[in-house]
Amino acid sequence: MTETDPALMSAETLLALYARRALSPVEVLKAVMERVARYNPWVNAFATMNPRALQAAGESEARWMAGRPMGLLDGVPTTVKDLLNLTGFPTRRGSKTTDATPATEDAPSVLGLKAAGAVILGKTTTTEFGWKSPGDCPLHGITRNPWNRERTPGGSSSGAGAAGAACFGPLHIGTDAGGSIRIPAAFCGLVGLKPSFGRVPQWPLGAFAHVAVAGPMTRTVRDAALMLSAMAQHDLRDPFSLPDEARDWRQGLEQGVAGMRVGLVRRLGFGPPLDADGEAALTGAAQLLEEQGAVVEEADPGLPDTRAIFGRVWGVALARLVASIPEERRGLLDAGLAELAGREAGMSAVDFLGAEALRIEAAHAAARFHQRFDLMLCPATPTAAFAADQPTIRPAEALCRDWAPWTFGFNLTRQPAIAVPVGLDEHGMPRAVQLAAALYRDDLVLRGARALEQAATIPLAQPG
Repeated sequence: MTETDPALMSAETLLALYARRALSPVEVLKAVMERVARYNPWVNAFATMNPRALQAAGESEARWMAGRPMGLLDGVPTTVKDLLNLTGFPTRRGSKTTDATPATEDAPSVLGLKAAGAVILGKTTTTEFGWKSPGDCPLHGITRNPWNRERTPGGSSSGAGAAGAACFGPLHIGTDAGGSIRIPAAFCGLVGLKPSFGRVPQWPLGAFAHVAVAGPMTRTVRDAALMLSAMAQHDLRDPFSLPDEARDWRQGLEQGVAGMRVGLVRRLGFGPPLDADGEAALTGAAQLLEEQGAVVEEADPGLPDTRAIFGRVWGVALARLVASIPEERRGLLDAGLAELAGREAGMSAVDFLGAEALRIEAAHAAARFHQRFDLMLCPATPTAAFAADQPTIRPAEALCRDWAPWTFGFNLTRQPAIAVPVGLDEHGMPRAVQLAAALYRDDLVLRGARALEQAATIPLAQPG
C-alpha cells in the first residue's frame, strides 16, 4: 500500500479531496473494504458489518458532486463500538447473554456522527460489557493487534483500536470507563481521547455510567478534534450532558504549548508500574514538550489511593450487571467477569458510599493540581501490548498491575485525558504517553497532544 491509498488517509485529507472532487466517498469506501477483506479475517475487529455502507457512500458522493455536503464528516468511513446503539443492529456488548433484537434508536454519539454525514462501516468488537483490557470476549473471540497478531489490541474498545491501526477507516468510536479508549489507543499507535464527563452525551447508560464516556479513536489529533466536534452535541436523553454550544474543536489546536506548565506525574495515589521502555517514552515526551516551550516539572497531585476507589466502583457495577442477567444464562459469561462480580456482590452501602466520597476527594485533589499546572503528563500503560491469547487470571490484581493503573484515576475525577503515541519500542510496538487537563479543558489536552504528535510521528502499522 502507498500513501496515495485512500484507506491510509486521515479524515481531514479525505474531506479536502472530496471538496476538490479529486476523490469520492465510494472510492474511499471500496479501498477501506479491500483492507477489511484482506486483514479482518485474522484481526477480527468487527462484530458486524453494515450492508448499507456502499449506499450511504453513494448518497454522500451525490451530495459532494452537487456541492452540498451535509456536515463536517460527509462520506468519511466510521465505526461504532458494540456497546453503543446503532439503529437496525443489535447491541450485543460482546456477550452471549444479550438480546439480538436490533436497536431502534441511535446512541447520541452515533446520531452526531450520522448527522455530520459519516458513513458507518459496522460495529466493532468489545470485551464483554466493556469489563476488561485484554481484547477478547465470549461472543466474538479474540481481536488481534495489527502491529503484531500475537499481541492484544487492548480493550475494552478492542475492535476500534484494531480497526484504527489496520486502517479500516479513519474514525472510530470507543467508550472509556477505566481506560477503554486510551489503553487500546496506546497499544495500537492511535490517538485516544477520553473527553470530560458530560462532553459527549450517553444513552442508554451502561454498567459504568457515572465514570464512563464515549470518545474518538483516530490516527491523528486533528481527526480526533474533528470527530469530537460531531459527537459533542447536547442531547436531551442524557440529563448530564453539557449544554454548551456546538464548536469546532480544531480551533486553537495549533497554538502549541509554549508557556504551559506541565506536571510530570509518577504517582496517582499509588505507584503504578512502568517498564523501561515506558519510562523512556515518558522522559522523551517531557523533553519534547520542553523543547516547544512548556515548563515541565515533576509533581505529585496528592490523590488518595485510586486503586481502592476504582476497585469498588468497578466491582459493584459488575455485581449489579450480573444480578440483572437471568440466572440460567450466567454460565455464558466471561469467567473472570463472573468471578469479580461474585467477590463484590456483598459490598455494603456504607462501603460503597465511602468509595464515592473518596472519588470526590480525588476530583478535588486533581482540581487543585490544575490550579498550578495546565497539563498533567504521565504514562498511558505499564507496558506495550501483551499477548493476545493469555488467559485472564486474578483480574482484580491485573487491573492495577497490567491493565489500567495509569488510566482509571481520570475516570474517577472525570477530567479529560488523551493517549498519544510517541514512538516504537525495540520490538516495533507502539508506546504512548497520556495528558490530562482540568475538567472541561478538553482543548488543552488536544493542544498538548498535537504538539507531541508533531514532534514524534510514528509510522502506520503494516499488518502481515
